[in-house]
Amino acid sequence: MLTPHARQFSPNIKHINFPTNLLRLEVNSSLLDYYTELDAVILRGVKERPMLALYKMPIIDISDLSDSEEELSDVGGPFRQGGDSKYQRTGNGYFDKLPYELIQLILSHLTLPDLCRLAQSCKLLHQHCCDPLQYTQLSLQPYWGRLSDASLGHLQSRCTLLQRLNLSWTGNRGALTLTGFSSFMKACGLSLVCLELSCCHFLNEACLEVISQTCPGLQELNLSSCDRLHPQAFTHISKLTRLRRLVLYRTKIEQTAILSILTFCIELRHLNLGSCVRIEDYDVVASMLAARCRSLCSLDIWRCRNLTDRGLAELVAGCRMLEELDLGWCPTLQSSTGCFQNLARSLPRLRKLFLTANRTVCDSDIEELAASCPSLQHLDILGTRLVSAASLKKLLQSCPKVLLLDVSFCSQIDMRVVQELTGLFPNVAIKKSFTQ
Repeated sequence: MLTPHARQFSPNIKHINFPTNLLRLEVNSSLLDYYTELDAVILRGVKERPMLALYKMPIIDISDLSDSEEELSDVGGPFRQGGDSKYQRTGNGYFDKLPYELIQLILSHLTLPDLCRLAQSCKLLHQHCCDPLQYTQLSLQPYWGRLSDASLGHLQSRCTLLQRLNLSWTGNRGALTLTGFSSFMKACGLSLVCLELSCCHFLNEACLEVISQTCPGLQELNLSSCDRLHPQAFTHISKLTRLRRLVLYRTKIEQTAILSILTFCIELRHLNLGSCVRIEDYDVVASMLAARCRSLCSLDIWRCRNLTDRGLAELVAGCRMLEELDLGWCPTLQSSTGCFQNLARSLPRLRKLFLTANRTVCDSDIEELAASCPSLQHLDILGTRLVSAASLKKLLQSCPKVLLLDVSFCSQIDMRVVQELTGLFPNVAIKKSFTQ
């Protein structure tokens, strides 16, 4: 068990036998109780430069695998046409005794490359591995480095019942094109309800137009960090009128497009506009949310630069179902206007509130949260100098569901106070910066 202190470490790097100019760091935070703080990375070189002729690329590539039944004609047991099913199986040993659904369940535990390999073993397993029911949920994110148009073409016939698709990180450096993406979406988008496209730099306006035309039932769309999309491309999202979750974090969306989306996508429950710095007037956006998206449950406007107390008042008055609200690093919100107290009084269902780096948050705000938000579970007030230990104690007494409290860089809350509160409320994870 590592101690909660800053440290330097050198992870073991897997040796590869081919040259690369592309590296990606993936951090598995699944066992952490909070976020990862990674300050810097140093990559140090090699002693020798081997000849490139000695390198060989790995042969694993789902694009190379074929679904052709002719290639399986001499593999596996004999099949006979006819009967109630497509094939009547004979000579498959114990597999003939297993129900079709049970074989499907067993194969559902395989990774995608393993399914593709297994499909080449015999006709029986080929049929199971190519069954569209195996591909109602498909994540291609783990294969971001080798996914191509050919890969999507190979999978296309298997994904006719696809409901959830994750293409995050894929397609960069020309690996996916509009032609390949469009062909796949036209064949497989009809039943799609969730599409994850985070960090997909191949996306352009034509791709979003294809999504809007081929995915009529789409309910969840994630375009976070697709920062190469032109601002006008986002207007196509307004055609996806069944959207319930939309993530536009760190994109170039502008005010005209977001207002169009909010006008038509009135079923939105979750919206992330974090670090969307091109939106000129967040007060207007807040007003539109209050008028059109009254069932909104979560809203992230982290690093919003121009939301005022008036816009926030309209937002919380119209979206009273809000349970999660991120107002971190929003410098135009000032506690002296009473905006945070009004927020607490207006949102009785509030579970998570981020007021990160707002130095004006004070005791009266915390006390109003204690009085009005009994369901509160997560509060982040990092960076305020005006909150005392007494108000935090009152909050934790009044809100028994609180699980996490971030008081990093809160000058009145030292480690002695943290230890005292931890002793009184052992179920609450109280976070304090390592550097203090």
